[in-house]
Amino acid sequence: MAGPSVSPEIDRLITLLARLPGLGPRSARRAALHLLKAPDKLMTPLASAMTIAADRISTCSVCANVDSANPCHICTAPGRDQTAICVVQDVSDLWAMERAGAFRGTYHVLGGTLSALDGIRPEDLNIAALIGRVSAGKTEEVILAMNATVDGQTTAHYITEHLEKTGARVSRLAHGVPIGGELDYLDDGTIAAAMKSRRLL
Repeated sequence: MAGPSVSPEIDRLITLLARLPGLGPRSARRAALHLLKAPDKLMTPLASAMTIAADRISTCSVCANVDSANPCHICTAPGRDQTAICVVQDVSDLWAMERAGAFRGTYHVLGGTLSALDGIRPEDLNIAALIGRVSAGKTEEVILAMNATVDGQTTAHYITEHLEKTGARVSRLAHGVPIGGELDYLDDGTIAAAMKSRRLL
């Protein structure tokens, strides 16, 4: 990717960096050069942190969050409202909700949205586990914090239909979340306002 003027080791570093979201070939080259210029301050600590994360981080068996504990720290925190589940598409959305500090219940990460175009079916997502959690009887409210996209709304509708028999209230974030918007890119105030003005479906 970097061309014949760099060593294979540097070329591999650039190639791997370019696979990260938001980093194209040019940004990857700049990032690699920045790391190489500060091996003691950046590259070595980063490599160590990545190795430790790879060894210790796993997916929570309850909510599908990523954490060093299983169940995760959110699922086991004593101050959390265990009767409320906020359903999000990805872990980045969970992190956005936590950043906003607007919710003190538990979460459920779906791992994406239904998409006929991309061939993503209900069984490809973490939906069955959600229905199982709610059907266990402790959940009083399920808050659907889906992105305001067509696929997000389709997924929310599907989940709502399948939770009807559980007796739990199903609500969704108010449309202060803009159509086409993604939670991870919203400011904390917008997320907090949307959570407070959620409504039943």
